[in-house]
Amino acid sequence: MTLPDTFNFAEHLFALNRGRATKAAYIDDRGALGYGQLEDRARRLATALLASGIRREDRVLLLMLDGSDWPVSFLGSLYAGVVPVAVNTLLTADDYAYMLAHSGATAALVSGALLPVLQEAIEKGAHPLRALFVSQPTGALPDGAQNFDSAIAASEPLAAPAATTPQDHAFWLYSSGSTGKPKGTVHTHGNPWWTAELYGKPVLGLAEDDVCFSAAKMYFAYGLGNALTFPLSVGATVLLMAERPTPDATFKRWTGAHKPTVFFGAPTGFAGMLASPHLPAREAVALRMCSSAGEALPGEIAQRFKAHFGCEIVDGIGSTEMLHIFISNRPGDIRYGTTGRPVEGYEIALRGEDGQPVADGEVGDLYIKGPSTATMYWGNPEKSAETFRDGWTKSGDKYSRDADGYYTYAGRSDDMLKVSGIYVSPFEVEATLMQHPAVLEAAVIGKEDADGLTKTKAYVVCKDGQSVGEDALKAFVKERLAPYKYPRFIEFVDELPKTATGKIQRFRLREREQQK
Repeated sequence: MTLPDTFNFAEHLFALNRGRATKAAYIDDRGALGYGQLEDRARRLATALLASGIRREDRVLLLMLDGSDWPVSFLGSLYAGVVPVAVNTLLTADDYAYMLAHSGATAALVSGALLPVLQEAIEKGAHPLRALFVSQPTGALPDGAQNFDSAIAASEPLAAPAATTPQDHAFWLYSSGSTGKPKGTVHTHGNPWWTAELYGKPVLGLAEDDVCFSAAKMYFAYGLGNALTFPLSVGATVLLMAERPTPDATFKRWTGAHKPTVFFGAPTGFAGMLASPHLPAREAVALRMCSSAGEALPGEIAQRFKAHFGCEIVDGIGSTEMLHIFISNRPGDIRYGTTGRPVEGYEIALRGEDGQPVADGEVGDLYIKGPSTATMYWGNPEKSAETFRDGWTKSGDKYSRDADGYYTYAGRSDDMLKVSGIYVSPFEVEATLMQHPAVLEAAVIGKEDADGLTKTKAYVVCKDGQSVGEDALKAFVKERLAPYKYPRFIEFVDELPKTATGKIQRFRLREREQQK
């Protein structure tokens, strides 16, 4: 499989679907957006971006809730040769201020509900924006801002796509780092095409008559593939939901007028749904298959889900750096408790600390080679060199492989935690805990709950003569960090285990937790 010398991913998707102009591409709470409307609005937005002084290869911050304006923004940017920087909608103004400065974004596309936090971020920095487009504004627009719908309506569709190549920068996704500073992961126009051809079509078997629904939002690499790259590559329909994917919100979509046939979730979500008293009956849904990623799926959850719905959960592992899944179980070929086998087109290596391959059954560091690899971490040559090595990507995960070629997750290579499918830096949570006037020291590790899923646990040492309640300390962290980062468990201790040089030994805390 090869791509032409000139290739624009947005134009590629539009061309595939020009025979489906009236078919629904997206359905959200405002109604349906047909494939013809999707292309028309995206090409008009491309014109509006360029007319606002945004130049080819400029970065634009994409801070939007999931709705049909998100793919319009993403594809319109790509069509114009502009680089959207898709960011998590749950972050703080400080996070967005950093991302604006780090990316050098010259414009922003934002949902009205998120405009206040973005305005705060803009005020914190010294980096002015040339343009600001606000989708579904909830009040008066700031000076110089444009109403998203009005800007589109006032623009003609851009006549032709930017003449990009498969290797040209197309979009960024931010990946969390072990220091807590997110890394700007740069992907090309060719990369999403490869994920569709190697995984979306052959592994998931998506087809035109599928209705796809992803709990993972589109600013995640996982959600971007689930709700844009894969369904649009086969002409399927996508349900979008702006709200949090709680069990009740998910069930509402499963049993509604547009019943999804394929659902994309994460282990934490599947566990929560199975525990819900409102779990719908098998006959109330139309699911033919589910996908899971973001963290290892406990086999017990997958088996309970299949017993209830008669529907398999296909578990796999992907990463922001590789854009989507590169090891996966397959429909009809699922080995519970494993992540499956390599996706065709990707090479997998497990290496020991000496860099040499490990034997079957032994744990090694996971390396991946494949055509959807990111080009770099923007402005971070040291971390880029550490992660992207001679065509291989070091994932930071540890795995073992059995004699049949199935891979099993063994943990992270560093102290990063994955909670509900999102990386959490223990250092960032510890630093926030220690901002409390009663806290002397803190150490954060992962703790498995009753379903075998990782949650955050903090060991806290209070200052002499001072104390703070567990609930109060959780609330303190919630006010300062994104909600998913706060510690679910807190244990107060007299001291933390340390090396002779004073470095906290988190592995000692993990050992202590395992012995309980």
